[in-house]
Amino acid sequence: MTVIGCGDAFASGGQLHTCFFIQAPHASLLLDCGATAYHGIKKEGINVGDIDAIVISHFHGDHYGGVPFLLLEEAGKNRKKPLAIISPPTGKDRITKLLEQLYPGSNVLAKLNLLFKTYVPDGVLQADHFEITAFPVAHTPDTLPHGVRVRTGGKTIGFSGDTAWTPILIELARDADLFICECNYFQSEIKGHMNYKTLLAYDDQLLYKQLLLTHFGEEMIQCRDQLKHPYAYDGRKIVL
Repeated sequence: MTVIGCGDAFASGGQLHTCFFIQAPHASLLLDCGATAYHGIKKEGINVGDIDAIVISHFHGDHYGGVPFLLLEEAGKNRKKPLAIISPPTGKDRITKLLEQLYPGSNVLAKLNLLFKTYVPDGVLQADHFEITAFPVAHTPDTLPHGVRVRTGGKTIGFSGDTAWTPILIELARDADLFICECNYFQSEIKGHMNYKTLLAYDDQLLYKQLLLTHFGEEMIQCRDQLKHPYAYDGRKIVL
């Protein structure tokens, strides 16, 4: 797993917007693709043509705003390989409208073999060589926020998306080889986001194998020397 971007909405600390690249033996996918993430994809030398799927946790720009740039380039390269975009409901409509605003007249979607898929409520979405389980979490309701569990190559990665504390995180973290958990603040209590003090209070209930904190704001960046857990930074690689 490569951290392409792990910043918050304001790219605090100069980190790119949220994007994680998962490379398994028979599938490669992105977890989120925020507005500035495409720069990181190029910087890491990742061949976009190898990506089989983009998994979107919710519809905030720092989590899916980079998708149009990826699609635009792939259309320009005459990509024939299918690309799955897996998201909460309304994903196709939102991405279509975003492309129309950013690149009017480009007709990108008609040039690509895109498979838009929606999370299965209380179920598992099966795809070639991986499966996705999604759970609603506690963030801005209009963004349709979800946390996800990705199972591929015999490994499980849990991802909280953006969320305040919710018992759903216990399920997302359960036996995960890696649990990526947003922790936007150190102790400030801001609706829709986690803080580190709360995470510590519930940590013994999160039965992950490895934890990686992400989505740091300025408060968390200033308190990094007080953290007891590993945290993401752009370019970090983890082998599972």
